Amino acid sequence: MIRRLVIGFLPLLDCAPLVAAAARGFAADEGLEIELVRENSWATIRDRIIVGQFDAAHMLGPMPIASTLGIGHLRVPMIAPMALGLGGNGITVSASLYAAMQRHGAQLGAAPAAQGAALRGVIRERAGGGEAPLTLAMVYPFSAHNYLLRYWLAACGIDPDEDMRLVVVPPPFMVDALRSSQIDGFCAGEPWNSLAVAGSAGRIVAATSAIWRLGPDKVLGMRADWAQRHASQTAALLRAVHRASRWCDRAESRAELAALLAEPRFVGQSAEIIARGLSGRLVLAPDSAAHEMPDFLVYARHRATFPWVSHALWFYTQMVRWRQVEASPEALAAARGAYRPDLYRAALQPPGLGTPFTDLEAETANPAGGADTGFFDGRPFDPNDPAGYLEDLRRA
Repeated sequence: MIRRLVIGFLPLLDCAPLVAAAARGFAADEGLEIELVRENSWATIRDRIIVGQFDAAHMLGPMPIASTLGIGHLRVPMIAPMALGLGGNGITVSASLYAAMQRHGAQLGAAPAAQGAALRGVIRERAGGGEAPLTLAMVYPFSAHNYLLRYWLAACGIDPDEDMRLVVVPPPFMVDALRSSQIDGFCAGEPWNSLAVAGSAGRIVAATSAIWRLGPDKVLGMRADWAQRHASQTAALLRAVHRASRWCDRAESRAELAALLAEPRFVGQSAEIIARGLSGRLVLAPDSAAHEMPDFLVYARHRATFPWVSHALWFYTQMVRWRQVEASPEALAAARGAYRPDLYRAALQPPGLGTPFTDLEAETANPAGGADTGFFDGRPFDPNDPAGYLEDLRRA
């Protein structure tokens, strides 16, 4: 018996495991028929999950936590039983802002700290001249984009709430907003950074994978009560998407995957632009050579599909840090419970698939780039001590 699922997604490269699961037969092998519904904003994804129009969705990693906590909208418990990869986002600024940053030492492909120092110089220069603050956009208040953009700015001596304006713009509208000078830059997933460069509207100054190497981003999300009522379908979906993620991660799949995502029903941009993000060879400015970014977007390698509770706890610390929620034992427990590695392990039995036996992974950082994981500023994150981590950030 074929079981039909309706799944929402946004036109981003990290929707690829869902696209491949539906289009290449991985879902059918598990007895599932997937109807993929394209949306333009994360708020719409959230709302259609809440009212039951979607069974599951391509989600920002912090979204299930925010919904479970009831911050920013209705309180509806959601879960993330699987991740959809690591990285895949970039920070792009307008041509005029990048020219100003160059006067303060910015260079294509420079480390995040150097780019941040150049941006700090521009901000101080503008403030001294009485100019309006810069406006940067991110895709949703509860997103890795928002938190990693803020992390980068704060670590570089820029207060994201006092020194500039941060606004929300859906990913498909970022390039137009940049081109029309409504924003001075943005943090979004591919292919929107590459499209800004291809259209001469922007310059890519950093990848979030350089801010947090192998950091989390999107998840497969669903209402907690739906997963409980449909346990067998949830498990089948996890198996299908896991197999699809492994296919997406193979170098020999890239050409076919780029062509598939280029279809109007999915991402709907050129395969050549899409291939940049898939290969991690991004063109940072018009007429420049491609820049190699190792592990820019990872679908399956490095245990990329595992829903690490430690990732949920880091997102929670950022919600507290940026005053989206008050710290409490109850909020901490809710954040922890929104990620469900138990469901992941149960679906992917036997355990010979490289599934971790622990739910927590510490992030030890090497600012020289020699560590497997970690933050560019060398600050470690111990998921066993979120309160201590927050106190360390406050002292910074």
